[in-house]
Amino acid sequence: MTHVHGKYADFEGLRDQAVALRRAGLSRRQIRDRLHVDNNDILNRLLQGEPAPEWTTRPNAKDDLRARARELRLQGWTYDRIQVELGCSKSSISLWVRDLPKPERTRSREDASAIAKRGWEATLRLREEERQRTKASAASEIGALSDRDLFLMGVALYWAEGSKSKPYSRRERVTFVNSDPDMITVFLAWLRLLDVDPTTLRFAVQIHESADVAAAEKYWADHVGVDAAALMKTTLKRHNPRTNRKNTTGDYRGCLRVDVRSGAELYRRIEGWWYGIVGAATAAGSKNRT
Repeated sequence: MTHVHGKYADFEGLRDQAVALRRAGLSRRQIRDRLHVDNNDILNRLLQGEPAPEWTTRPNAKDDLRARARELRLQGWTYDRIQVELGCSKSSISLWVRDLPKPERTRSREDASAIAKRGWEATLRLREEERQRTKASAASEIGALSDRDLFLMGVALYWAEGSKSKPYSRRERVTFVNSDPDMITVFLAWLRLLDVDPTTLRFAVQIHESADVAAAEKYWADHVGVDAAALMKTTLKRHNPRTNRKNTTGDYRGCLRVDVRSGAELYRRIEGWWYGIVGAATAAGSKNRT
């Protein structure tokens, strides 16, 4: 093997990283950008023997789909039937077979409508599969969080979703409210990073009065690891008959409010950290960023 110099000197260490990213489902471009490998020969050697993830080879698979779609069209199949059979979009089918003769209508409108419905359902399934692939690929790009990553993320998270003191109403307290359990999880992880005493935390549910309040209280208590009896009094939102509520499904659990008792000092630090982030982000040049 040819010797590697410069920033690629630790070739084996770099290869271990590249292989791990490949097996996590990243494309060559993603790995190149993540590891800052701008030499294609080096990248080829780093990934030697590692097969490409299935999602990156998907465009090649369309060649077979195209051939099959044309074959079915020549047999007199409609776009709807081909869509159901192959699980691809009508727009792709139209592009692939537009030069072929249009088949005569041989079925009733009801049958055609049923086939079209199944075709649309197939399209929705494809869209959902693509959505899940994109999200999985994006999730794999995050990797491990350092304490500093979590620290900065928590400051921004609090400033976006937490209570804030106003010049006309000084309320220096730490209160965070959210309906997303994952947001609550990250916020509590951030408080642990800051060494906030867990005995200073108070939790309360905020929910619409027509919901299953007891179930919501149990859910949130379990989520944060406390007894339901330890929750503060639940705040009920009164029903307004003039509004058209959308959050009426069984998984609606309202919001959880997290308070840090005697949190004025922590609040002032959070505000200072936030304006420190703003100052660093807007400073001339990028020397302060990594």
